[in-house]
Order: sequence, then C-alpha cells, then structure tokens
Amino acid sequence: MVPLNIPNALTMLRILMVPVVVVALLAEIPNGDLVAGIVFALAALTDGLDGYIARRRDDVTTFGKLMDPLADKLLIVAALVSLVALGRLQAWIAMVIIARELAVTGLRAVAVEEGVVISASWLGKVKTALQVAAIIALIAVDPATTAVDVLVYAAVVATVVSGADYFFGVRRRIERERSSERTEAGSA
Repeated sequence: MVPLNIPNALTMLRILMVPVVVVALLAEIPNGDLVAGIVFALAALTDGLDGYIARRRDDVTTFGKLMDPLADKLLIVAALVSLVALGRLQAWIAMVIIARELAVTGLRAVAVEEGVVISASWLGKVKTALQVAAIIALIAVDPATTAVDVLVYAAVVATVVSGADYFFGVRRRIERERSSERTEAGSA
C-alpha cells in the first residue's frame, strides 16, 4: 500500500510522465518535441518539489525513499534512450550516464546493508541539473548546436566526477563505520 501524501503523489505522477515523454518523442505526432520537452521539464520539477515538501512537512516515507530515486532514473534513462533512438545523442554518452546511475544505485544498496545512508551530494545535484538541462536542450534544439553539445559534455563530466565521488566517499564511510564498530567491540 502506497502511503498517500503529496510527495508520494508527485513521485507517482513523475513515473506516469515517463511514457508520455517517450511517446511524444518517438511517435510522429504534431508538436511532439514541444510536448516531450514540457512534460520532461514538469517531471524534473516534481523531483525537487517532492523532496522539499517531504522534508519540510516531515512526511518522509519508506515508499518515497525507494521510489523517488527510481522515478528519477526512469525519467532520465527513458529520455536518453529515446534521444539515442532519434539519433540526437551518441549511444556512448547515454551509456556512461546510465551506467553511473545504475552503479550508484547498487552502491547505495550495499551501503544500506552496511548501515551507511548515502545522501545526495552537491556534486550529485549539479550532475542532475546538468543532465536535465542537457536533455531539455536535446529535445528543444534539433539539430544540436555547439552550445547544446557543450552542455551535454558538461553533463557527462559531472556524471563521471560525481560517480567517482560517491564511490570513494562511500568506501571511506564504510571503512570508518567498520573501524568504529571494531573499536566499540574491543572496548566492550
């Protein structure tokens, strides 16, 4: 059962927007790019909004903790794959971004098993903002201009750097956690 609150409703809405973005991009409908761009931008906006509302109202749920990042990844991955299918994005760029997203998700799962919670870092937030901006630009500007290409490459760099930051940061946090557990066990 999904706990009904505004943040969870926004997360579910974002998930429902994913197929709309894909269909608007891939189906040859009038103004498909415009529809896809608007729906993608609204979905991206709900990402920040649901977390803000959940924290502000102290309405954080297990469902939200699990589904919010999943909804984000679904939105980004679906848009990237669609843009590759349209020939607007090189496949290797999409794969770098998708691989990082999956790797960090796996890393978070391992960290949780070790009792370490990984919050989004400022680098992760910059990465997300650049990815969203790059995807909106790729939807809106066809063929891509040099400015759009620069934005896409900036998103790739931020993706790789933030991924490395997560991996090295989590490793240190897990090692510190294990070290403090050994110290506590030794003093008991």
